[in-house]
Order: sequence, then C-alpha cells, then structure tokens
Amino acid sequence: MKKRRSAVYPGSFDPITNGHIDLVHRALKIFDDLTIAVLVNPKKTPLFSLQERMEIIKEVFKHESRVKVDYFEGLLIDFLKKKKSNIVIRGLRAVSDFELEFQMALINRKLSPEFETFFMVPGLNYTFLNSSVIKEIYSFGGRAPDLVPPIVEKYLIERFKK
Repeated sequence: MKKRRSAVYPGSFDPITNGHIDLVHRALKIFDDLTIAVLVNPKKTPLFSLQERMEIIKEVFKHESRVKVDYFEGLLIDFLKKKKSNIVIRGLRAVSDFELEFQMALINRKLSPEFETFFMVPGLNYTFLNSSVIKEIYSFGGRAPDLVPPIVEKYLIERFKK
C-alpha cells in the first residue's frame, strides 16, 4: 500500500489571497493532502482574528476534502510532527523571499533532519501579491476582487468601513 504524502502549508493568511489558493491547488497535484496551518504570532497584530482567518480558509476550501485547516503556535517542526508530516510548502515570489525562506528551511532541518521544505513559485498572475498589499488597497477604499476570493473581499470591506 502506498504511503500518503501529506504536506503542511504554514502562514499567517491575514488574509488568504488568490496567490495562496493557487499554490494550494498546485500542491494538491503533488501531495495527497494538505494542512493549511495558520500561524499564531504574538509579535504581530493581525487584521483578522485567528478564528476569522480559519473560518475564511475553511469556506474557501469547503469543497476540497484533501485540505484541512488548523493553527499552530511555537515551532513549525513540532506542528509537523503532530500532523505526522515532514514536508512544508513555501511560496517564493522574489529573491528576497528566498533568502529568508532558505534560512528557515536550513534551521528547521538542523532542528529536525527529516524535515523537508518544498518551495513553489506562484503563478504569473500572483508574483507581486501578498496579504499586506491587499490590506493596503482595501484600507484606502480600493478593491481588488480578482486577487482575493469573494468571502475575503466581504470581510475586508466590512473591516475597513469608514
């Protein structure tokens, strides 16, 4: 019997964008299942609560049984062990992403040698996209419905009502 290949895609997802979603769909062509792991980072003040971010992601992937949504605090490698996975998915948009992601991948492998990082490049439509850009657009009353799913746009419009 073939062993299932499970991967974990960690991030703050504040909010999730179509770039994240594109990466998930492409990762599912390689892996049997994927856990989207929402990071609880005490050093950051997210726009959306942990519960809101998880609710949004669950809604986006409600028809994809191979996607699970969870959260974690602390070390990613501890979460991976809990999920019985040794593969983490990370997206790389630019060289600046690579430098930080490369360092994190190496330190994680140092802490847990069975740990592997699978780097993926975003689709061409999303190479410039990140959650901060989305929040800035909506904070000034702009709209970018082609860059976020409808539920995210709904939450952003509500959050930035003036």
